[in-house]
Amino acid sequence: MADVFSFDFSPFDALCPTERTLLADSAVCVHRSAGQALDLAESATDHLWVVQRGHVQRDEDGHVHVLGAGECTGWRALLTGRHPATTTALDEVMAWQLPKDILLRLLADNARFSALVFAEVARHLISDSDADQNREMMSLMLVRVKDAYLQKPLYVDGQQDLVSVCRILSEKKMTQALVRDMLEGHERIGMFTTTDLRDAILKPIAPNALLARDVARFDLITLPPDAELFDALLIMLRHRVHRILIKDGDTILGILSQLDLMSFMSTHSHLITLQVEHAQTVDELRTAALQVDDAIKLLQRAGLRIEIISRLVSELNSQIFARLWSLVAPAELVHNSCLLVLGSEGRSEQILKTDQDNALLLRDGFEHPSLGQATQQFSAALLTFGYPPCPGNIMITNPQWCQNLGAFRETIGQWLFAGEAEGTMNLAIFLDARAVCGDASLLANAREHALNLAIGSNTYVGRMASAINQFSEPTVGWWSRITKLQANEPETFDLKKIGTFPIVHGARALALEHRLEALSTTERLQALSSLEALPAALARDLIETLHLLMGLKLRNNLRQRSLGDPISNLVQLNSLGTLDRDLLKDALAIIRQFRQHLRLHYRLEA
Repeated sequence: MADVFSFDFSPFDALCPTERTLLADSAVCVHRSAGQALDLAESATDHLWVVQRGHVQRDEDGHVHVLGAGECTGWRALLTGRHPATTTALDEVMAWQLPKDILLRLLADNARFSALVFAEVARHLISDSDADQNREMMSLMLVRVKDAYLQKPLYVDGQQDLVSVCRILSEKKMTQALVRDMLEGHERIGMFTTTDLRDAILKPIAPNALLARDVARFDLITLPPDAELFDALLIMLRHRVHRILIKDGDTILGILSQLDLMSFMSTHSHLITLQVEHAQTVDELRTAALQVDDAIKLLQRAGLRIEIISRLVSELNSQIFARLWSLVAPAELVHNSCLLVLGSEGRSEQILKTDQDNALLLRDGFEHPSLGQATQQFSAALLTFGYPPCPGNIMITNPQWCQNLGAFRETIGQWLFAGEAEGTMNLAIFLDARAVCGDASLLANAREHALNLAIGSNTYVGRMASAINQFSEPTVGWWSRITKLQANEPETFDLKKIGTFPIVHGARALALEHRLEALSTTERLQALSSLEALPAALARDLIETLHLLMGLKLRNNLRQRSLGDPISNLVQLNSLGTLDRDLLKDALAIIRQFRQHLRLHYRLEA
């Protein structure tokens, strides 16, 4: 391809032939390799850059943008003389350097060209302003429930008829009331809402003959006033409720409604949940599922903590998996089975879609002719939702991961006693299992069986823990080069094998030894610290390291996605800034300390 400046992109398509010739004659073609800056800081306000091939990353005022062919960077610096953005090549880039004096002349002489330029600058300013607003709104998610708006409780007597209750609601201009009622000599509190009224009208009994106690719901969900708003959001998503009762001990402080909570939100996660809940077909569910990655991008751009993003995404994914299984499997099959998610999804640590890690437990003695068809449809649908097949074939389409409870208990025994590395890792993966649909008691039974077999067998737990050594650490010399890394060095770092895996797997082995019920790595490390099975300082450092690596992985995966590259765990070190490389070096030192702790504890070097 000839290195000829293209006028096919706005705003340059607004130039006349004479102006195009003037600009083309002054344009300088520049090539940059991945990691190299486009320009020197001291001269960056003298030029505009137009990307012709490849991709560049622009960092400006805390905002990150990936630019491709035909996109410009440098207009704001050129027009205002302010400190320019940092622009770095992400791959092999060919760009045009356009001089400031020629551009200013064109802006003065061509009104349409000028209008397009200033419209583009304004658009970027608005976009960045929206991101700042999102960041401020997301920070509100970390305030306590007691600081949010709580509706004062309105009480009615359980013996009042619905017409009387509705009259009170109308007078008070409210849509819900708390119902005081006595049951077997004890007071109980329920809630009556306009939704309950809708359902009551459909009953064959006249509303004035129905009592509030007969239609109110008494299984209310409560939160303490010191809970974070984010916890309230998760509970509303998980239980599909629109109101939560806020209690301080036995005292009811008020009601937090979803409408009030929505004013604190900066993403559309609640809308995705509603779409999932109301999806009647796989295609409708796919529409909701494909929005999750965009929601993740907004959350990350808004500066939300990585552990909160992972928990929110886990809730959304769980609802998607559960709804999909209920759509493709007959109701009888759903009722007699338990759908599991495994691995990072089970631990609520997977963020962007990587692969399908799932399993299905069936009630003993239950068979269904549509089982094979349902599991195939489930996996095929997830593929269209953006979940690639699991490389290890840990999916419900694999007979080993789709068994009745008795057969699966036998499989667990084989994993434990056969002494094979594959069986050991399969059991480790199962220990992260979480139920998302169906009869959760099937998982509880299988998990209890696994714990009973493994507990007391230090040899087995030690053999499982030895997997931390399967990926070798980088050499000392390699790490000493990181902080002085040259931009053109093709060094990569596997954020999973060398980074998160030793933390996740080490915490999993210790959790098995101490029979912990916690699934997430953070909760396991905190529990181990509480039991004094792990030094408190080391547990704290490991949690911070895990979150650092998860954050780096998310940013790297979003960059890969914007470039159209496959999502992977490999990060190019020359794409990281000096601070990130320093933090990565410190993280490896903490992981090395944890490895050594595990080696001594389980005598792995003996």
